[in-house]
Amino acid sequence: MNRLARIVGIVTVAATAATAAFAQVNLPGLPQSPLPQLPKVADPVTDTLRKTNSTLTEARKFRVRELLRTDRATVEKGPDGHPILRRQVGALSPTPEALQRAREAGFIVLRTDHLEALGTTLVVLEAPEGLSTRRALGKLRELDPGGQYDFNHVYVGSGAETEEATEAHAPPPRPPVPAGARVGLIDTGIEGAHPALAGATIVRHGCDDEIHPGPHGTAVASLLVGEAPGFEGVIPGATLYAADIFCGHGGGSLSRLAVELDWMARERVAVVNISLVGAKSALLTGLVRAMTSRGYLLVAAVGNDGPTAPPLYPAAYPDVIGVTGVDAKRRVLPEACRGDQVDFAAAGAGLSAAAVGGGYEDVRGTSFATPVVAGMLARLQQTPDPVGARAALDSLAAGAIDIGNNGIDPSYGKGLVGVELRPGRREEN
Repeated sequence: MNRLARIVGIVTVAATAATAAFAQVNLPGLPQSPLPQLPKVADPVTDTLRKTNSTLTEARKFRVRELLRTDRATVEKGPDGHPILRRQVGALSPTPEALQRAREAGFIVLRTDHLEALGTTLVVLEAPEGLSTRRALGKLRELDPGGQYDFNHVYVGSGAETEEATEAHAPPPRPPVPAGARVGLIDTGIEGAHPALAGATIVRHGCDDEIHPGPHGTAVASLLVGEAPGFEGVIPGATLYAADIFCGHGGGSLSRLAVELDWMARERVAVVNISLVGAKSALLTGLVRAMTSRGYLLVAAVGNDGPTAPPLYPAAYPDVIGVTGVDAKRRVLPEACRGDQVDFAAAGAGLSAAAVGGGYEDVRGTSFATPVVAGMLARLQQTPDPVGARAALDSLAAGAIDIGNNGIDPSYGKGLVGVELRPGRREEN
């Protein structure tokens, strides 16, 4: 099989799994609201991808296109091309007067999330019949010029699986994991019964306490805290706080992401690995600022849309630590995004991670490099603290290997980290 055919097959598997379904995004513990029920999709995506000379850089774009095609009634393309929930607008800490004006204009409050740990409130409003989502956003901003309003964006996973062979290697000496270490993960659900995760302490949240194991979340979780004969994550033995905003489907709304960020803050999990990419949002901007100003470290994949693609969020926020991936020869992955959002590079290819159903599979992408950086920071930062967070980042930068242009550059950021902590399947001595 030639290289191109193999890559197209890889994208087919990743995209088919990711677009298998996309369901209601109602929030746990809140009144149910008529949010989208997205149908399952199987063969159409596979057939389309097989006919296309695509690469890994196209995987997320295909997922978004198929999502928009199969559920036009509840999901639409926003002005920037990213998917949004139709006729829904979010408001960050609106005043009672602003909400009253919105109601008088025909808007309905779908739900209100009091994000107490972040000191803010997120209100999701439904537009009146006949008013488009774009016009609804403009109307609310007109009614309350000083408020923070934006679409209820849909975020999707940033990773792609690969069949690239992984060569196991003997583990180098590792520093010990600090006692009581903790790390957060916002992703799909994880399969805790997998041998690499069966011994891990996992605290779960989201999806009304239902467990929906997903390939991506399971793989990232194993790279973070996994431990089994011949396998070791970056920070084995740490307690994993795992938030699922996908609930077995193809993406998660910003409103669901907001609830899980607040949960991480309530639990005081200092370092959070985020495996989502999508649009910039005024609401997400405020949520990120609320977290980082309190000393939380948010670590996110820069995405796999290619070197000329526009920045993806949340990694592109200045206060979020953006991670890119490199291959075994320390070359940046060709599909990785480039730019000022890149803070650090870590291994993102030739990795073997836990698979749903048991066993291991080889993975590739910037989101599989992200747990290396998140795990390293979790070793350094145990409690949220702005001064400690800055010290942890400075320490990580001081030990980074400069492999690009001299100094900080758009491909590798401050350099390569985690060489001695490369996670995954390993040969035992």
